[in-house]
Amino acid sequence: MAEKEIDNRFNKFGTVSFTGLTRVNAFIDHLQQGKVMGTRCKTCGKGFFPPRADCCKSLDSDMEWVEVTGAGTLLTYSTLSYAPTGFGQDLPYTIAVADFGSVRMFGRLHRSIPAEDILIGMPLKLTVRQLPDGNVMYEFLVAS
Repeated sequence: MAEKEIDNRFNKFGTVSFTGLTRVNAFIDHLQQGKVMGTRCKTCGKGFFPPRADCCKSLDSDMEWVEVTGAGTLLTYSTLSYAPTGFGQDLPYTIAVADFGSVRMFGRLHRSIPAEDILIGMPLKLTVRQLPDGNVMYEFLVAS
């Protein structure tokens, strides 16, 4: 009997991956293609980010991939001076929540944004970044 192959694509996400196994591993494939994707329930239309395989509203698993595009709005942020294990080399960095209409997203602000220029309500866009170790992540940039 052949041993089942483990799908651990999520190990390629970010600086430290906290999960290697998930039913939404295609998220990494999309990032590697330069696309930031969420999911949307085909039954009720609710959008999710991070992507989910199941809808908490309709309790259905009929989900589709949807690219998060366009400008979002910065809702809140925090600049970190201390970090959990595995993120210390990145300090300081700024985490943020942005509203992209169909979804609200948590992520990092790109280092090119000076702290004094960060304003609640500022327009943001997404970018995908390749890390030196071959992993991928997304970040927020200022939208023009």
